[in-house]
Amino acid sequence: MTLTIQQSLIIIVAVTLGTILTRFLPFLLFPDNKETPQYILYLGKVLPFAAIGLLIVYCLKNVSALSAPYGIPEALAIACIVLLHLTKNNTLLSIGGGTIIYMALVQFVFM
Repeated sequence: MTLTIQQSLIIIVAVTLGTILTRFLPFLLFPDNKETPQYILYLGKVLPFAAIGLLIVYCLKNVSALSAPYGIPEALAIACIVLLHLTKNNTLLSIGGGTIIYMALVQFVFM
């Protein structure tokens, strides 16, 4: 499907406005000179953990322990992530390392 120039411009403007709105809205709603509401501070503490839990459930929902490869690549990647995070305490390294290990396992070992 090919878009017309007008459709392309509308999409570009909509994405631009959406990006600007999501970037500036927190600064407008919660300026530095006012105290941040307690529920926002609470959400800032609990939402990252909830998001990680949601990602884990989503990533492991189709893993079958009853058919090959029996969840072994996933288990090894999770072990790698935990080990990396406990030793290096670097979230990006843990996620990146786990992803690389998982992709290498499913591409080269558990084909």
